[in-house]
Amino acid sequence: MRRVVRQSKFRHVFGQAVKNDQCYDDIRVSRVTWDSSFCAVNPRFVAIIVDASGGGAFLVLPLHKTGRIDKSYPTVCGHTGPVLDIDWCPHNDQVIASGSEDCTVMVWQIPENGLTLSLTEPVVVLEGHSKRVGIVAWHPTARNVLLSAGCDNAIIIWNVGTGEALINLDDMHVDMIYNVSWNRNGSLICTASKDKKVRVIDPRKQEIVAEKEKTHEGARPMRAIFLADGNIFTTGFSRMSERQLALWNPKNMEEPIALHEMDTSNGVLLPFYDPDTNIIYLCGKGDSSIRYFEITDESPYVHYLNTFSSKEPQRGMGFMPKRGLDVNKCEIARFFKLHERKCEPIIMTVPRKSDLFQDDLYPDTAGPEAALEAEEWFEGKNADPLLISLKHGYIPGKNRDLKVVKKNILDNKPAGNKKGDLINAPKKAADASNSQNDAKLDEILKELKSIKDTISSQDERISKLEQQMAKIAD
Repeated sequence: MRRVVRQSKFRHVFGQAVKNDQCYDDIRVSRVTWDSSFCAVNPRFVAIIVDASGGGAFLVLPLHKTGRIDKSYPTVCGHTGPVLDIDWCPHNDQVIASGSEDCTVMVWQIPENGLTLSLTEPVVVLEGHSKRVGIVAWHPTARNVLLSAGCDNAIIIWNVGTGEALINLDDMHVDMIYNVSWNRNGSLICTASKDKKVRVIDPRKQEIVAEKEKTHEGARPMRAIFLADGNIFTTGFSRMSERQLALWNPKNMEEPIALHEMDTSNGVLLPFYDPDTNIIYLCGKGDSSIRYFEITDESPYVHYLNTFSSKEPQRGMGFMPKRGLDVNKCEIARFFKLHERKCEPIIMTVPRKSDLFQDDLYPDTAGPEAALEAEEWFEGKNADPLLISLKHGYIPGKNRDLKVVKKNILDNKPAGNKKGDLINAPKKAADASNSQNDAKLDEILKELKSIKDTISSQDERISKLEQQMAKIAD
């Protein structure tokens, strides 16, 4: 007998918005017309692009700082034009990149406990685009490799550790780039563009590996993302302006593996993908729902699971990495939905009776350790993400500070560098620069010490004054 209902452990996934006191309230979410998600989340912080007069800014809130956010709460505000996209570094939960209308990409180091003063000085400014930068995306497995794409139709891949643009793909797109997605090990990227093409690109060889014209025939924006098995999932519009989703095999882009029509809304569908469960969540900008689908090897390949609906339309959406979820509650995804004036977490759960760790829901997932250094990736190496178990929950470790050494090797890697060092300078020059660096380090350490001394003396003075006040009050 044929089974009528497809068996899947995710058939009963349900979404639930958190209570009001666990939302982030009174946030002026950016009103800039750009189809990015406006929100980025990791296990420590939620970052939200906000309206800012005279420049661009985004908020960075520790996850526990729920409730009403004061208007004077510090922001990250070094850009001179509106911020269009933000992305947390997957290998350091205190490092975030931002792209802006001012044509620059900036990389920021957030203090461990969040901001106490507004941050205006980035760790590094990456200049190379001639028009606004609408997309930033960190490499999934190599440390300090960042991709940016701008309205100059160029894609630049940076070594953030040296502040250099090492790959510039400026002749592959003839029209605006809607989005860029890395594959699982970061050896390929796929892009969706205004010319209705999806391209698969090998960035290090600087060549197009595969492309599909008229992926979706409608004129409205598309999205394309890589799945864990190497296939590509796209969202777009039909000629009749119906929203579509499709699944493609990059080795044969002639016909889609699957193509589904959804509805006739006009909001761009932002896909969020979980490689561990093979579930795709689709959040339409301006929609008030999240639809989710499971991707499998059996026809029809893209299986509709359910829809989470709410009253308010979403202005943007953040998606928590797996290691930030509560495994004890069988939580398989957490979204941060942006309203006009607030950010509301939405929790997706698989109902289970047992309190034990559900290892079928939580296979080992990508951890915060980078599998490669930037130089190794630029030299041609590939590596899959280093996986961690979530059995006992994820405990964030100590993040090392992002150091930018211009025209030098990141963090002065040990001398035994494979394939010859990036810098083939004579040894004497290297020694001279090392001694210069040492002198500079000493100088910085001295200054740090003097600042710390000042702070401790001020602390003493403050406590004395407080004691005096207490006496007067008594």
